[in-house]
Amino acid sequence: MPPPSDRPWHRLLLRRFVTLWYLKAFGTMSFMVLFFMAYFWVLHNPQKTPLMVPTVWVDDLVAFVPAAFYAYVSLWVYVSLPSALLLQLRELLRYGLWTAAMCLLCLALFWVFPTQTPVPDIDWANHPQLAFMKGLDASGNALPSLHVASAVYSAVWLRHILRQVRAPAWVGWLSALQCAVIVWSTMAVRQHVFLDVLAGAVVGTVFGWLSLRGAPPDDPREHT
Repeated sequence: MPPPSDRPWHRLLLRRFVTLWYLKAFGTMSFMVLFFMAYFWVLHNPQKTPLMVPTVWVDDLVAFVPAAFYAYVSLWVYVSLPSALLLQLRELLRYGLWTAAMCLLCLALFWVFPTQTPVPDIDWANHPQLAFMKGLDASGNALPSLHVASAVYSAVWLRHILRQVRAPAWVGWLSALQCAVIVWSTMAVRQHVFLDVLAGAVVGTVFGWLSLRGAPPDDPREHT
């Protein structure tokens, strides 16, 4: 069997995926359960009346696309990929702690400075899937968009991981495209407006950069 450094990138990703898979699966599921408990508590218990986030000219350029719902919910697969593809427990802890820090910051902002998006003139009864989502996730907890922040943060980590395994450029572009589609979907389903998206992208980028400061460009275990 060739050493890890001589294996193709997709074999290295598979090796990463099966390493500590039980811990990754349990950890990701537990984190999401705790996150949603906190998210919905904050959503229904704001400190004061939420401030309406204004729309800008960019919002007029993004059409309402009901089918974007599928891109919107694909976030929960996308954000699970970085942790699934990490090789060492130390990196898992780094990723998890910085993810928690980002979520806690956004939840604190939602609670202390609650915001909401404008209510669009759309009959949600004509779009059952979106109506169900709107019933669960109201228009609050708007700025910054944690949906966007999570997507961008995951994209930064996936870029780091794909570079570690020396994946071809098209794989990185595919990941970036998926992130962009998720970001677009938050506006296309009228869950967020552009200012929410912009703030979320900044948060995700900053936390992605901070979390990877000092991280080695290569994992030594893949070269032994």
